Amino acid sequence: MVVTIKDTNEKRAIARTVLEDLTEWFEVEESREGFIKDCAEWTFLAAEADGKTIGFLCLKETGNATVELAVMGVMKEYHRNGVGRELADKAKEAARADGYEFMQVKTVKMGMYEDYDRTNLFYISCGFRELEVLPTLWDEANPCQIYVMYLK
Repeated sequence: MVVTIKDTNEKRAIARTVLEDLTEWFEVEESREGFIKDCAEWTFLAAEADGKTIGFLCLKETGNATVELAVMGVMKEYHRNGVGRELADKAKEAARADGYEFMQVKTVKMGMYEDYDRTNLFYISCGFRELEVLPTLWDEANPCQIYVMYLK
């Protein structure tokens, strides 16, 4: 079940719990703490199962027609069970309802790291399409792949 969280402290607590379970993807503490802080200002969707929160997704406006899937995480023990797909589907619904025409997401370019290759394939399976690669946005070891999706 996916719910919208409004309380800023609850958003940060959920983000901390989930992202600290996913240090393979969120290993840079400064970056992880930035997501935890910033998520309080974004649209926050949380996945729940067995009476606890097991994942979340945040949407951040990047333009008057575009929203970014800014951060997403699902507790490791729930990977490959459809939780991420449910979050992504609800995010599309929420973005459409808010009048956005496009959704974007940034990740590390395919072919750099196996874990991120799975992430890329997940986004593609959700309907995202490659827009461009920014080779030095983050750094040369982590070229930024931008995917987009038309929501209308």
